[in-house]
Amino acid sequence: MALTKRQKQVLDFIADFVGEHGYSPSYEELAQALSLASLATVHKHIQALESRNYLKRGFNQSRSLEVSEKYLQDRRLGRAVAQSIQVPLAGRIAAGKPIETVEGQDVLQFADFIGKGETYGLQVTGESMIEDHICNGDYVLVEKAQQAADGEIVVALVGGSESTLKRFYREPDGSIRLQPSNRNMEPIYVDPENLQIQGRVLAVLRKYK
Repeated sequence: MALTKRQKQVLDFIADFVGEHGYSPSYEELAQALSLASLATVHKHIQALESRNYLKRGFNQSRSLEVSEKYLQDRRLGRAVAQSIQVPLAGRIAAGKPIETVEGQDVLQFADFIGKGETYGLQVTGESMIEDHICNGDYVLVEKAQQAADGEIVVALVGGSESTLKRFYREPDGSIRLQPSNRNMEPIYVDPENLQIQGRVLAVLRKYK
């Protein structure tokens, strides 16, 4: 079972606190740092993490919280991967009138495009989304999801056998409209029972060489 966002915040705060101070935070410090409602709420999170072997704590000892080595290793690996998929952000380039070149010192983190859930890539075939600048041969980064909001670009499985990339809209009659971004193509209308959302598009990648 995956950690909840709050559980991960608790673990990360404890790990960072121990790294800085050499001992674990008190329940009061946890509650204050994470804006938790009460010490009982802190205790609830600690118990849940302990039952799943993410935390150890000494019996009747204060400041005795210890984050599991496996979580610490996974955390270090995740940070290393995030740092490895970055390039220097050299500044801005005009697509209209030329502008003064200003060299930047920032980096572009490709991890920011990956999202928070399970992410996968797909290569696009066809031209149904060209007006959204998604062209034949492009790659899309997709966040795995089973639901979507109106207007989002989704990977949709129709009739259990055919997948398509379209914008998602709910119609007043209860049907779903899968809208191509190509004025020469007609929308697809689907009964919700025959449609499965498989993901939402996060980003588009295009390789020129």
